[in-house]
Amino acid sequence: MADKNPPFELKIQVDEKTAEGTYVNFLSVFHNQAEFVMDFGRIVPGKPEVKIMSRLLTNPIALKQVVQTLTENLERYERAFGPIPVEPAGPIMPKGTIQ
Repeated sequence: MADKNPPFELKIQVDEKTAEGTYVNFLSVFHNQAEFVMDFGRIVPGKPEVKIMSRLLTNPIALKQVVQTLTENLERYERAFGPIPVEPAGPIMPKGTIQ
């Protein structure tokens, strides 16, 4: 009996601008029953605003697969390089800060 889903090779194409990447250090997520919306942004120390660099939209099944892939890769990274320290999240601008 022939395999109904024969293996295939994905050919990933990345244009030059996309290959350069975009640095982000902020993520905001919101969702409804059908989709997740993720805003990736950049916070600059000493500035009270976040610049959103990219917005990604996806469905719950695809998001769960992304989370699993990220989890697997973080585990591999930490096995190779040691634990990643995570600082408790604090306010972007402490109260009383003057710009």
